Amino acid sequence: MLEAASRPGAHSRRAVDGVLLLDKPVGPSSTRVLGHVKHLLHAAKAGHGGTLDPMASGLLPVMFGDATKFASEGLDADKTYVAEVTLGSKTTTGDREGDVVATRPPVQLPQPSEILGVLAGFMGPQRQIPPMHSALKKDGRPLYEYARAGVDVDRTPRDITIHELELVGTDADGFSMRVTCSKGTYVRTLAEDIGAALGWPAHLRALRRIGVGRLHAGDEVVSLKSFENADDDTRLRMLKPVDWLIRELPVLHLDSSRALRFSHGQSVTIAEAVTSDRVRVYGPSGRFLGTGRLDLQHALHPERLRANNP
Repeated sequence: MLEAASRPGAHSRRAVDGVLLLDKPVGPSSTRVLGHVKHLLHAAKAGHGGTLDPMASGLLPVMFGDATKFASEGLDADKTYVAEVTLGSKTTTGDREGDVVATRPPVQLPQPSEILGVLAGFMGPQRQIPPMHSALKKDGRPLYEYARAGVDVDRTPRDITIHELELVGTDADGFSMRVTCSKGTYVRTLAEDIGAALGWPAHLRALRRIGVGRLHAGDEVVSLKSFENADDDTRLRMLKPVDWLIRELPVLHLDSSRALRFSHGQSVTIAEAVTSDRVRVYGPSGRFLGTGRLDLQHALHPERLRANNP
């Protein structure tokens, strides 16, 4: 799949602006998928919204060009996952890809009522110790490098919040849960901790991301295979516009003279009635210029601008 893609040189890169709601498959890393779709579009600039481990699948927003400037607006937010948890074994990585380090003989698993009671105890703000198999750095080195060398180092607990924790179902090996959590939450660590609270060693069997901030898996998500098989024009049509990530902000249109000043980073005065202090700003042709903030004196100040405006 990924190996078959052509790799054009830097001279063939072009300016591409927009947002691709990609369904990342299990297997490749988020970085590898990003590089692949960037090359398929011959795009000069791209970034993704929220790393997914290779074993995880699901929603991976990919921003191209000017859209990267507005990524934090919609993506630096809560995430929603469906996680499958196996009870009875714990692994070095907290997921199915690690080596088993602890087991419990297979006896009757917890009843749904017991699982529900434990899940309720994990709701709300809490502190979580990041796993050793993670990209977080200690003294300039990723934690996974220490883990691979067999060295366990102290990790600073992180403040996280579990907003929703719903039991989806149970099976012969464990259970599935739907998790909505703050950015930076490690769901495999959460799975291990929930298993421990149930009295079982546990690890993450599967993980699928179905929501990133206001984006959800039903928002015209494109499979990687569909993107690969499409022609160039179809791929470009699969992209959402640059301003799609901030579509909830009120719209403000400027005439040509004010649009020019605004696009050059200058504040402008407006007479229009606006109910929010933050707005999406457009020029007379309807081109999205960027975001701005309004003060009490009806002055509009540029906040984040697109390139090559207006």
